[in-house]
Amino acid sequence: MNQLKLFINLTRIEKPIGYMLLFWPCAWGLTLAYDFSLNLNTYFFYLILFFFGSVLMRSAGCIVNDILDRKFDARVYRTKNRPIASGKISVKLAIFYSLVLCFLALLVLLNFNLFTIILALGSMPLAFTYPLMKRFTYWPQLFLGITFNYGLILGWTAIYSQVDLAPILFYLGAIFWTLGYDTIYGYQDIKDDEIIGLKSTSIKFKSRAKNFLSLCYATLLIFFILGGLYMSFSFTYYVLILIPVWHLFFYQIRTFDPNNSNSCLKAFKSNNFFGLIIFLNILIIKNL
Repeated sequence: MNQLKLFINLTRIEKPIGYMLLFWPCAWGLTLAYDFSLNLNTYFFYLILFFFGSVLMRSAGCIVNDILDRKFDARVYRTKNRPIASGKISVKLAIFYSLVLCFLALLVLLNFNLFTIILALGSMPLAFTYPLMKRFTYWPQLFLGITFNYGLILGWTAIYSQVDLAPILFYLGAIFWTLGYDTIYGYQDIKDDEIIGLKSTSIKFKSRAKNFLSLCYATLLIFFILGGLYMSFSFTYYVLILIPVWHLFFYQIRTFDPNNSNSCLKAFKSNNFFGLIIFLNILIIKNL
């Protein structure tokens, strides 16, 4: 039972925000591409596959992150009790867990077309090298955005077996979404990160936090509008998008306090709601 508890802690399965932020872009891409006049069984089957794939890959990613960051985690108050950093789980056992999760994720991936499988496998180096970026650049959050939203492209190619401008526009917008919310997340550890020499956009823009977030979310909005125009969405789409706009600018940014870790975590977690709103918006527009 203790090993199970440590495994859950290691993979953060008890914290759904991580895998939901990975899942939502997949759901957006799939919903953008799907023809809802057809049988819905395929849509729901793919949606379930993307969900389980997100849980498995996020769990494996957490383990790899903790292996690479174990020495740093031991020096940060928020992360010092993580299983690997605290020595409760060995690196060898953690690697074994990660390989098992990746194998299960591969079994999920094999249900898609060959083009999607190849694209997904091509993203693996990005997924597992992200933890290293904070050592070399102040922009690890940008690297995370490129990696974490890759599922939007995969959701599209699962249906069309090719890449189009539409998912690319939404993908670019989603990158800025992640750049914003992971910057918020980074403010929880900013003092410890500065002491041990790690880098992040939270540190780079610490005196201009809300200005930087506003720029990120404004860029997200521009790309989502361009995506809607390219796909010839009706006027309803631009009315509905006011809801996530309100959430980002009038709730998340205005209530976020970079000097309060609880405020940072609350604002960060609220992005699950944003992901759901965008998903429902696209679903409504595609079924009008």
